[in-house]
Amino acid sequence: MANTYVKIASVTAGAGGVTSFDFTNIPSTYSDLVLKLSARSSSTAVDVRIVFNANTSNYSRRNIMGNGSAASSSSFADAWIGQIGDSNNTASTFASTEVYIPNYAGSTNKSYAVDQVQETNGTTAYMNLLAGLWSNTAAITSIKIEGRDTTITMVQHSTATLYGISRT
Repeated sequence: MANTYVKIASVTAGAGGVTSFDFTNIPSTYSDLVLKLSARSSSTAVDVRIVFNANTSNYSRRNIMGNGSAASSSSFADAWIGQIGDSNNTASTFASTEVYIPNYAGSTNKSYAVDQVQETNGTTAYMNLLAGLWSNTAAITSIKIEGRDTTITMVQHSTATLYGISRT
């Protein structure tokens, strides 16, 4: 069967930027969710995290990272989904992140997969692949994307789009 992407919502940062992207009242009518993020920080390169249902605990992840000269893998108990660049990176370039969340409305713990790259024209640019788990059986009804340091600003033109996937 064909998978069909349906745009649920899209948010683009205006002139002052945003500290987070928030999606609320997510309908339970899809089988999976996909979140696409294109973002850049106004200050320093920052770590970005995902928060489901305003719950910041019970997350774990395993990731593989490359930076242009070395590769590594690690495990952590957090909701980190990558890093976005800043004014030290190539002008007008934004980090690209995709988060795939299968069975988001089910009654089991929620897994997610992330494919992320920090765009830059330099020799050091981070690329991450990670598998994450939110150990909570509640259906996901809201998603927030924010800096791990919640005081960061994602600049104008940063965009987050949430899609529902129907398997029909």
